[in-house]
Amino acid sequence: MSLGAVYAGGVQLGAYALERRGPKERERLLRECSTNVDNLAAGRWETLLTSALVVEEPMPLPYALLLVAVLGYAEYAYGAWWTAAVFLFGHATATLLVYGALRRTTDPLTRRALDVGTSYGFNSVLGALTSALPRGAVRTTARVGLLALAAAPVVKRGRTFTDAGHLAALGIGIGVSLALDCLSGVKHQKIA
Repeated sequence: MSLGAVYAGGVQLGAYALERRGPKERERLLRECSTNVDNLAAGRWETLLTSALVVEEPMPLPYALLLVAVLGYAEYAYGAWWTAAVFLFGHATATLLVYGALRRTTDPLTRRALDVGTSYGFNSVLGALTSALPRGAVRTTARVGLLALAAAPVVKRGRTFTDAGHLAALGIGIGVSLALDCLSGVKHQKIA
């Protein structure tokens, strides 16, 4: 069984268990794990990890399956440790970029907003996987297309800091992908 499947299954089971808690206990646990501005400003850096382990509600089945597929293919192409490293690096770096942009805000709702979930890590791994595509137009089109899809919510009214975090995480993953492109002789499974 892949590490990605174990991770997604654990997050999903945790979400179901969290639903069974009382509303106050559930809210308290989510707030303790959140990488919101108040937590990071108070030095609660462990939330850079804990926030990737919980979700506010169970993941919809299509998203959960896509998460498993992306993480599973990354494990196949590059290995479990590489996948975990890219996931955690992208998750933490995108979170810190969002925190840096928001840390001076005085809006209490933004400062205390729940910021948990798998999406930053998912976007990072997805972006990094573009290096497994055939070189040339296919790889470039995939990168540009993914960035355009992630940028669309950022330029709309009603955007959230999470939208910017998704774009940042995807950009980080594509940066990893570009670095892989520069490494000659790297052995990994390409998408046929």
